[in-house]
Amino acid sequence: MHPKIIKKRLFYYMELDKLTAISPVDGRYRGKTEPLAAYFSEYALIKYRVRVEVEYFITLCELPLPQLAGMDQLLFETLRDIYRNFSEADAVRIKEIENVTNHDVKAVEYFLKEQFDRIGGLDACKEFIHFGLTSQDINNTSVPLSIKDALHEVFYPALQELIDQLAAYADEWKGIAMLAKTHGQPASPTRLGKEIEVYVYRLQQQLDLLKACPITAKFGGATGNYNAHHVAYPAYDWKVFGNRFVAEKLGLQREQFTTQISNYDNLAAVFDALRRINTIIMDLDRDCWMYISMGYFHQKIKSGEVGSSAMPHKVNPIDFENSEGNVGLANAIYQHLAIKLPVSRLQRDLTDSTVLRNIGVPMGHSLIAIQSTLKGLRKLLLNREAIDKDLNDCWSVVAEAIQTILRREAYPHPYEALKALTRTNEAITEASIRNFIDGLNVSESVKEELRAITPMNYTGI
Repeated sequence: MHPKIIKKRLFYYMELDKLTAISPVDGRYRGKTEPLAAYFSEYALIKYRVRVEVEYFITLCELPLPQLAGMDQLLFETLRDIYRNFSEADAVRIKEIENVTNHDVKAVEYFLKEQFDRIGGLDACKEFIHFGLTSQDINNTSVPLSIKDALHEVFYPALQELIDQLAAYADEWKGIAMLAKTHGQPASPTRLGKEIEVYVYRLQQQLDLLKACPITAKFGGATGNYNAHHVAYPAYDWKVFGNRFVAEKLGLQREQFTTQISNYDNLAAVFDALRRINTIIMDLDRDCWMYISMGYFHQKIKSGEVGSSAMPHKVNPIDFENSEGNVGLANAIYQHLAIKLPVSRLQRDLTDSTVLRNIGVPMGHSLIAIQSTLKGLRKLLLNREAIDKDLNDCWSVVAEAIQTILRREAYPHPYEALKALTRTNEAITEASIRNFIDGLNVSESVKEELRAITPMNYTGI
């Protein structure tokens, strides 16, 4: 078949998948969220479960349990290849087993027993797969492990790219004086670069806090007490074993006291940290939207694109709007995850299970938002003329500077004097400010100091 025909057919089937997806995360925006499939898809969850089960079995061999003391350690890498080379066909096989067992984690155990048979010589060891564990020992290690990997390999780099872009703009625009707006009204001038630097600082601070959140796992048997482990091998310190396994093999921290399931408190902290980051991005989106509306920025025009189906002139700030919408969806789900997961009836109920399967959804919306904000930022074209005009047309903003210097000089009622000048419906111009200064009962050197203040240079440090 001709390569062009193959390419057209691949495009057709890919687009068909997007068209028939229920969620836009896996449909319209699949191109943006594709990297998360390796961590939060059903296939990914199964693969992580296989990985945890294999590493647990290997750790039992390393202990060693008496029945596993003769295990050839050269086989460990062969066992690890089960999850390293895990394929979609393997996942399908596990789903076939689950169709009979009606239990997803038990299906993984049976699949691994089949793999042991394939390797050969491991028949006597097979019953130590999933030995003494409950399904949540696998789920509550697999899920946080997938979250940790997704954060490190996808989310952190994406957010850092956004921070780096903002930092570049902050440096590029650090010398551009700009009229500030508080309550939507003209306020003491600032610099455009500094206002962008605010977002660099906020995002970096919250990223550091997110990275500081411990990623923890539950691993302790049916009700968190290692009952089965202890009754079978009372001489072993299973808490020490569990701590070592979770830390050394999975790179997580073991929760020391749990019920059948994770306490989820630290995972809730992660979701809250992600929500704070998203809230900052939403704030950035809205500010950029406003700056575009004020004419401080134009947007790059791409040939062939349409801004409005009715108004040909329009170039809408759709990327920032898209980001804001996705942030809102993500935060709603993050909030539910953070509030719901730490609450469970007695030693457990099943409500956490279905909720955990949705972690990839807010992560997907977050990733879409970051990429949309980046796209919007990279389309910005600085309109220096509009920024300068806005500032130069607003001489009233130097009133703060003048009254502060007059306070320093012990001038009587300086605030009230400037208030009387500026709180009128008449335009405050450079001339009216100079006339006011000329009429002050202060030394000529102070007047010269006051005359030197302009909206363009009254920008602080």
